[in-house]
Amino acid sequence: MPTRPWPTIALLVAAPVALNVAFLGLGAVFDYPDVLQQPAPEVLDLFRANQLAVVTWFTVLAAAALALAPLAMLIGRLDRSATMRRAVHVGVAAAVVQAIGLLRWPLLVPTLADRAAAEGPDSSAVHTFELLGTILGTALGETLGYLLTAAWITVVCLALRQTFPLWFTTLGHACAALIALGALTPLALSYVDTANFIGYILWSAWLVTFAVLLGRAPKV
Repeated sequence: MPTRPWPTIALLVAAPVALNVAFLGLGAVFDYPDVLQQPAPEVLDLFRANQLAVVTWFTVLAAAALALAPLAMLIGRLDRSATMRRAVHVGVAAAVVQAIGLLRWPLLVPTLADRAAAEGPDSSAVHTFELLGTILGTALGETLGYLLTAAWITVVCLALRQTFPLWFTTLGHACAALIALGALTPLALSYVDTANFIGYILWSAWLVTFAVLLGRAPKV
């Protein structure tokens, strides 16, 4: 007997909830992401002072980001078009690059923080931390992650435009545009961070709304 796609519905709710809870947790214990504007030695000191909590929340945040991969595959089952097949690949790529960027915190930063504490602010560990932040954080996890996430949302909306309400796909395109603006963060434009933050909040609401629409739709 046909049933609703309950695994898809569950992950559409669980992923944004975990993402936002982890982000709030990091803000509370680590002043994230504002802490990244501080000098690297100060960031590492604060990391060590709250290491267990920071590592825990970054792990949850990385898991939430990685959840986009199975979510993209589950959503891919809702439509068999070539457009949706492309969306699956983009969604998996977005999940992987963001998870890699975030996992540097629980996997690599603890050792660097310990070395910096022992060797002082001129330690090579501080320079390694800054380099990892530039490559894995800014370039991969953020810039490429923002663009791929925005692309996934856009392609999913295009694939579902005939079967889902216009207001829903329009909201999706708006989320994608705001998230994509995050790629301009290195330019230090005043509105970019705020627009990107609003984009992720709207995206979380969009995912939960997606779950509601699937739950109310005729059984498939």
